[in-house]
Amino acid sequence: MIATGTRRCTVEDYRRLPADDWRYQLIDGEIVLSPSPSFFHQRILMNIIELLAPYVKKKNLGTVMFAPLDFYLDDHNVYQPDIFFVSRAREKIIEEDGLHGAPDFVVEVLSPHNARYDLTSKRAGYARSGVEELWLIAPKAKTIDVFRLQVSAERAAASYSLGENFQSAVFPNLDVSVDGIFAR
Repeated sequence: MIATGTRRCTVEDYRRLPADDWRYQLIDGEIVLSPSPSFFHQRILMNIIELLAPYVKKKNLGTVMFAPLDFYLDDHNVYQPDIFFVSRAREKIIEEDGLHGAPDFVVEVLSPHNARYDLTSKRAGYARSGVEELWLIAPKAKTIDVFRLQVSAERAAASYSLGENFQSAVFPNLDVSVDGIFAR
């Protein structure tokens, strides 16, 4: 991600950005431009969507989606999580222009352009807003750090590597294979 400008911007400034093909986020009052993700980044996202979407649909749990879609956190923060899930109980937060409230679950795939935001400002913002679970995925290390944000935003509840499986607190009885997430 490349930060643009130096003054603290608001949601209104963000909404005035041009309707172009670039992907912008507002992070702590900074307009941040995200370059196109890598193929492997997108493959990871597809693997997760292919895992979550049928599970969520079969159990009629809510909505699972992927970027770009705005999540309006406050007047100085509008994020575009790579993947998010909104439970039926929270579906009223979904509006035509994005999410106006916290999703239950968020996935962020780290890249050289976004890692510093995802690991700090955005993680704290997700915790503040009420996101229950966050997966921070490191493609190079092939690890998944799972944060239970309402317990601790500072320390991962668990970290998983190749060869391991785990279950999410948000998706009970769904077996998540780390190898499956990183499969090419």
